[in-house]
Amino acid sequence: MDRINQSSVTEFLLLGLSERPEQQPLLFGIFMGMYLVTVMGNLLIILAIGFDSHLHTPMYFFLANLSFADACFSSTTVPKMLVNIQTHSHTIPYEGCLAQMHFFMMFGALDDFLLGVMAYDRYVAICRPLHYSKLMSPLVCVVLLAACWVLTNLAALLHTLLMARLSFCAGNSIHHFFCDVVPLLQLSCSDTSMNQVALFTVGSMILTGPLSLIILSYAYIMSTILGVSSAPGRQKAFSTCGSHLTIVFLFYGTAIGVYLFPPSSHSGVKERIAAVFYTVVTPMLNPFIYSLRNNDMKTALSKIFGIHTFSSQGI
Repeated sequence: MDRINQSSVTEFLLLGLSERPEQQPLLFGIFMGMYLVTVMGNLLIILAIGFDSHLHTPMYFFLANLSFADACFSSTTVPKMLVNIQTHSHTIPYEGCLAQMHFFMMFGALDDFLLGVMAYDRYVAICRPLHYSKLMSPLVCVVLLAACWVLTNLAALLHTLLMARLSFCAGNSIHHFFCDVVPLLQLSCSDTSMNQVALFTVGSMILTGPLSLIILSYAYIMSTILGVSSAPGRQKAFSTCGSHLTIVFLFYGTAIGVYLFPPSSHSGVKERIAAVFYTVVTPMLNPFIYSLRNNDMKTALSKIFGIHTFSSQGI
């Protein structure tokens, strides 16, 4: 009797953003449109960088990986929500819920780490341009990317294993549109103190670590830019950093509030709204922010559409 079967709950109910039936078609249309824009936009960024040799640089290498992570990040939550709305079934198996939580945390943390690495890349490019080819060599870039994947997988695995040891006999209705750590902890009838400590500790390191690197990098960048005598030089430096900073503010503005405060301080509605922003809205906006503010990306995208148009006319 000491060991309660953790599979006493074999499935969970994802109640979604609204339980009102008349709102479901509207939610389906909105999130289907946003998801398609997210996937297509990020895929275009990856294709543009892959096909244009001028973009085979560390900055765009990490941008392509960020676009891939964004597409996967949204794909861990939105398709399941769309299926639930369409089929009028809100269930998700216990194992599927843990898997969704794992990949959600992994790709979310990967986004976070990549933003930090991209800030470091901008620091080296602007503050130490003579050493850029050495400090950001292809080998260094691959090692940095591999470190991001390993660390984020380990963090997600830790939370998944800690969650798997809990019993869920207090109910199975999750007031969210995906399986996240905080709503699941609220359903457990086991002692969740270890989970909450891990959530705060690991969450603090994942969020504040890259954020500290971003702040420190941009502090040096700002100091260097202000020392540039020519106005065009300053403007070019600002333009290369503006897109990245915009994404940083969008991502961190919502994620920190959700994961660095105890579950008891969360408002369910506010938490779900914040989750929509960093899981759906931010990945959708990333391609627009990087392409509209970047002349190199505009040129690469125009080449892709130009090739496509030419091929269609030839056929």
